Amino acid sequence: MQNRITELFKIEFPIIQGGMVWTSGWRLASAVSNAGGLGVIGSGSMYPDVLREHIQKCKRATQKPFAVNVPMLYPDIDKLMDIILEEGVKIVFTSAGNPKTWTLFLKEKGITVVHVVSSLKFALKAQEAGVDAIVAEGFEAGGHNGRDETTTLVLIPAVREQITIPLIAAGGIATGKAMLAAMVLGADGVQVGSRFVASEEASNHIKFKEVVVNAKEGDTQLTLKELAPVRLIKNKFYQEVQKAYAEGATTEELKMLLGRSRAKKGMFLGDLEDGELEIGQVSALIHDIKPAGEIIKDLMNEFYKRKAELSSL
Repeated sequence: MQNRITELFKIEFPIIQGGMVWTSGWRLASAVSNAGGLGVIGSGSMYPDVLREHIQKCKRATQKPFAVNVPMLYPDIDKLMDIILEEGVKIVFTSAGNPKTWTLFLKEKGITVVHVVSSLKFALKAQEAGVDAIVAEGFEAGGHNGRDETTTLVLIPAVREQITIPLIAAGGIATGKAMLAAMVLGADGVQVGSRFVASEEASNHIKFKEVVVNAKEGDTQLTLKELAPVRLIKNKFYQEVQKAYAEGATTEELKMLLGRSRAKKGMFLGDLEDGELEIGQVSALIHDIKPAGEIIKDLMNEFYKRKAELSSL
């Protein structure tokens, strides 16, 4: 399957694995790349030396392209970028910040740059900054999200109407049917996050994976907009946040409640009560834990099957 995304990244299928914190290490990234998609190492939960280790292991595990996701708010971002250059990473996804900060620097080094946005306004700014492609993420997605709560169904055609560079859809995509729908709306490819949380190679805790496959519709909620909007499983920590809101908590009080390492506690260490469990609405459609390669096959088989069915109508 050849289109602008497969040609840009030199991959077989236009499927990008989300660079998720505490989930997207070298095992997952290399497995996705070996299966024909684009694996992405999520550096947001890694110290610089840990990122270097994951990049080196990923290079040994696959001969195919892979990327690194770098949140712009990372405190030691200079160190991460130095490591990315030193290790010869060819594709970088940036998120949670101004794309102008690093795009020109990276492109001058021959690196393909993709920026993640949650609105048309930010998509236009990313295109103006010179990125090679955009990920437009609807608010169905897990983890940190846009404040405007624009759904993928609305966001993708809105962005497609006004940008000319390749567009990757994200948010609520875990099946081949959803992939086809996103591409009908104007996307050139898809970024899949939550489905890969429930993969054998994902580095998050098995207890978190089990919560994801048992999640039902309505089990997640976008919250903590005063800090950084995040979609969470409704566990004990989430209920404490809701109680704080009901009692009129200030932004500082919400920060104190959140504390440090809450996401690590939940997703990586498996504390299902007091940890932050970041996952998308599409968790309600995820029912099993599989190898990443099988997930890619499932997506593409369903994509082609549904496409053929529609063509026969």
